[in-house]
Amino acid sequence: MPGLIRGVARTAVVAGTATAVSNRVSRRQQGRWAQQAAAEQPAPAPAAPPPAPAADASDNTIARLKELGELKAQGVLTDAEFEEQKRRILGS
Repeated sequence: MPGLIRGVARTAVVAGTATAVSNRVSRRQQGRWAQQAAAEQPAPAPAAPPPAPAADASDNTIARLKELGELKAQGVLTDAEFEEQKRRILGS
């Protein structure tokens, strides 16, 4: 019986040691792979400069004012309606 217990104890120690070593190796490999993945990722591209909204906005404003003037000339808008819409477009 003592020989059987000694054999079981030895097997448990060997199995526990093997599990501990295996886990340590796995964690070390995962750490290395994470470092490699981080090193291989390209740096993010610099952000593109925003478009010039002032030029686009002024072109749009001018086009809207011209359209408004045409509507007034056609008689679609009254003078009061024209002035109100013009104020809205100009933001004042």
